[in-house]
Amino acid sequence: MMTNLMRGTELARDIVARASEKAADYTLRTGRKPCLATVIVGDDPASVTYVRMKQNRCHKAGLESRHVALPHETTTEELVAKIRELSDDPAVHGILLQHPVPHHVDERAAFEAIVPHKDVDGVTMHSFAGMSFGHNEFVSCTPGGIMRLLDAYDVDVAGKHAVVIGRSPILGKPAAMLLLARDATVTICHSKTVGLADIVRTADVVVAAVGKPRFVQGDWIKPGAVVIDAGYNEGNVGDVDFDAVKDALITPVPGGVGPTTIAVLLEQTVDAAWRELDA
Repeated sequence: MMTNLMRGTELARDIVARASEKAADYTLRTGRKPCLATVIVGDDPASVTYVRMKQNRCHKAGLESRHVALPHETTTEELVAKIRELSDDPAVHGILLQHPVPHHVDERAAFEAIVPHKDVDGVTMHSFAGMSFGHNEFVSCTPGGIMRLLDAYDVDVAGKHAVVIGRSPILGKPAAMLLLARDATVTICHSKTVGLADIVRTADVVVAAVGKPRFVQGDWIKPGAVVIDAGYNEGNVGDVDFDAVKDALITPVPGGVGPTTIAVLLEQTVDAAWRELDA
């Protein structure tokens, strides 16, 4: 019973390479680089690391990265004002608010302060609605990266049963909508789901997005299933008990969903720059 890996590193490299070419063309035409503004509130170590990684990838791809670091005590009103300022700045093409924000901040209010044409992380209600109805809006980056992985490995989800574990508005829910758009039969499971293991055992495709290390057990996965582990936890482990999964096509952690997420973010930032230019 062989378990095969669904690696995202090479796919991400290809996505970024194409985005880099488009960024160079944009710079040649305008004299400016596509610009991604990253906003972080507080100094959570994992968030700081993620933002630094995204900045480095931007520079390597020929994008400008503008970093906005705000103190932990920043209020919702102050954060919203800063995001609106970036939304009004013509030199900024994409805005990323690093998740999560401190508990005292209304994250949804902050997300909604991003104007739709700069929502390159696909976190606003406008982007979610457009994506769900098949309009040409920016997709949530991790779900978008998941769909690119499925395509790269020739996984046709039409008619298959896909189980999404987690209902986050920026991961679980948009992943379910994108799978539904591909004609999968989708079940969304969450903390109140009864009989979770039995439901997962019926899945042809499993998307684990719960934020709990090794939460999905190996005997939950039926032979031949496709397993997308969208989790990342301390110790470089995902939401799936990777070593216990047999006879499946599975994404490793790290090196699976993570690289494609960042690649889609960069691609959508470049696309946002071109859309503004062509508007």
